[in-house]
Amino acid sequence: MDIIASHGFTLLALACVFGLFMAWGIGANDVANAMGTSVGSRALTLKQAILVAAIFEFAGAYLAGGEVTSTIRKGIIDPTMLADSPDLLVFGMLSALLAAATWLFIASIRGWPVSTTHSIVGAIVGFAAVGISVDAVAWGKVGTIAASWIVSPLLAGSMSFALFISVKNLILDHDDSFDRARKYVPIYMWMVGFMISMVTLVKGLKHIGIDLELGLGSKFVDAMAISAVIGLVVALIGAFLLRRIKVTGDMNSGDNVEKVFGTLMIFTACAMAFAHGSNDVANAVGPLAAVVSTVQSGGIIGAKSVMPWWVLAIGAAGIVVGLATYGWRVIQTIGRKITELTPSRGFAAELAAASTVVLASATGLPISTTHTLVGAVLGVGLARGVEALHLPTIGAIITSWVVTLPAGAGLAVVFFYVLSALFG
Repeated sequence: MDIIASHGFTLLALACVFGLFMAWGIGANDVANAMGTSVGSRALTLKQAILVAAIFEFAGAYLAGGEVTSTIRKGIIDPTMLADSPDLLVFGMLSALLAAATWLFIASIRGWPVSTTHSIVGAIVGFAAVGISVDAVAWGKVGTIAASWIVSPLLAGSMSFALFISVKNLILDHDDSFDRARKYVPIYMWMVGFMISMVTLVKGLKHIGIDLELGLGSKFVDAMAISAVIGLVVALIGAFLLRRIKVTGDMNSGDNVEKVFGTLMIFTACAMAFAHGSNDVANAVGPLAAVVSTVQSGGIIGAKSVMPWWVLAIGAAGIVVGLATYGWRVIQTIGRKITELTPSRGFAAELAAASTVVLASATGLPISTTHTLVGAVLGVGLARGVEALHLPTIGAIITSWVVTLPAGAGLAVVFFYVLSALFG
């Protein structure tokens, strides 16, 4: 208590700096994963991808990031173990942020697509198990999160496989593929609008004091009705844009059909950016929120408090800057080296990954966006056969995932003891 009272402002300042550093790492690494399919399929240029991400990553983090943030903040460590020593929680969360951010910085410079969720969860578990007690870790919660790292790529891969097969059956495998594309693609656009609207209305707005109700029977039914209308608006806008596509040569050529899916990928890129922001902002601001809550309450752990708007804003801003400055390195790895992507394939991967991330965000499960998107890209590749995949790249990516957990945990232990010595 004395340490928090004496150094409260300094600890808050460090938390903000480390949280911003962590958010930068998420932008440089994970957002690059999210935008990699759009850039790799050449549906968007790098500059366009950064603009899309800047808008929708910020919106997702700010509007829909509160649910997962509560899981990272309160779910991994048992707060009762730290009731008499809140300074250990503060040092631990600071060390976890700095450790995960440092590893992401190293990985981003080298173009390795690693999991930010792996990084921060591993760092929190590392400091808690070594610096406090093995019993301080809520191992049941950690097990649930770890299981999601396996489930999420399988789910995203299955969804992207099914989506791409539906595209082949409805559009690509027909002589009038261009007309069929303009007919069916607005339906996929409706799915994008509906999905993003649902997670925002059901889970996203309550932490900023907005609660939309139509009085149709339940909040969920109200959200479905509003989302259906929003999805319809998105589909109508998309249909209008599709009519403006310029056809060159044979109308039903592959290039013309892919132009339709290029338009669709603008919508799925927005969806992926929003979904990523809503889920992965927790990795940066979850530990930051724990420090803010503990310091502002005078050392009371677990005190109920509203997520400060500026905490989410720090995370959202850092994510955008990270993508703009270093995101291109990881984009090259994820977008062009796993399998050959076209707009139709990239669409299936992006929508499947975004849907998986949105579901996880709505249920408070901090999955790895990296695992999800790689799983989705693999699913699209497998739809064309194993020979369509570049196995050495996949092996290198999996290796980087394995290294991330011990790297995050080890760095967190070192930083934990350094901070404890400085302030203790």
